Amino acid sequence: MAEGQTYYGTGHRKNAVARVWLIPGGTGKIIVNDKAMEEYIPRLTLQTLVKEPFVVTGTEGQFDVKATAKGGGLSGQAGALRHGIARALLQYSEEFRVPLRKAGLLTRDPRVKERKHAGRKRARRGFQFSKR
Repeated sequence: MAEGQTYYGTGHRKNAVARVWLIPGGTGKIIVNDKAMEEYIPRLTLQTLVKEPFVVTGTEGQFDVKATAKGGGLSGQAGALRHGIARALLQYSEEFRVPLRKAGLLTRDPRVKERKHAGRKRARRGFQFSKR
């Protein structure tokens, strides 16, 4: 692990893609699209979701994170950040593979929005039925 080295991971969730760089020896600050994570992702539950890979591996506060997130909504981007951070931690140390895998953080969540179907209001919801 050379001085000033960064570790990269790409995360995906729904239609969101996150590119994540981990900088070792940091203070634990997370910057997403040039904003602090607390500012970019105001929901506490999503902030907890993003920090989960660090909690699982016991590395909270040891890395600074610089990330860019594109596509999808806030929830998808938070999930993509989490996936990207987990993948970048693997680049840093292969011994994190077992705890990350056990927590399900290395698997790309395959659930995406189903397309709208003909004769329906949305993908599965039918139009309201009126008897009279």
